[in-house]
Formats: sequence, structure tokens, C-alpha cells
Amino acid sequence: MEGINFGTQELKLIDRSNLTLSGVNKIVSFDDEEFLIETIMGNVRLLGEGLELLKLDTNDGNVKIKGKINSFTYIDGKVKDKSESMLNKLFK
Repeated sequence: MEGINFGTQELKLIDRSNLTLSGVNKIVSFDDEEFLIETIMGNVRLLGEGLELLKLDTNDGNVKIKGKINSFTYIDGKVKDKSESMLNKLFK
């Protein structure tokens, strides 16, 4: 996908506890330990403890999350809803 410009994405992390991310298309799923987020630059998996969604601006694509941030990773492939994958595991 070189040469294609999807827009600009900005990640701001303050003291490992306050995260602001732009370029968000949607939050696929989240709980207090994991956020799965679809962004203009790819799918993101955020892991931590006591994670809480502070702000979601769907018009501008901005998200603010607080809690202890342990990892922020871009992942390849389609992000699956956690509840969907749990059901698939049950019925295998």
C-alpha cells in the first residue's frame, strides 16, 4: 500500500496512563484490560489494566483512554469482536 495516503494519525501517551489517538474509524470492542480499535493506519490492540474510555469523538475520529497502558500494537488482518470469537470457541 505504499504511496496511498490514508490521512494522518497521532498517538499521544502521557505517563503511561493517558492515551489520545486520532484517525479512529471505530472501536470494535473494549473492556478494562483490552481495546480493539480500527484506525486509518490499521487495526490496533491496546492492552493494560483499569482501562477506561474517556472520550470518543466519531466526527473527528479521536479517542481518549485512561488506565495503565501495557502495550499498543498494530495488528494485521481483520479485528474480530471478542464476543464473536468466544462464541466460535464454544461451538468448535
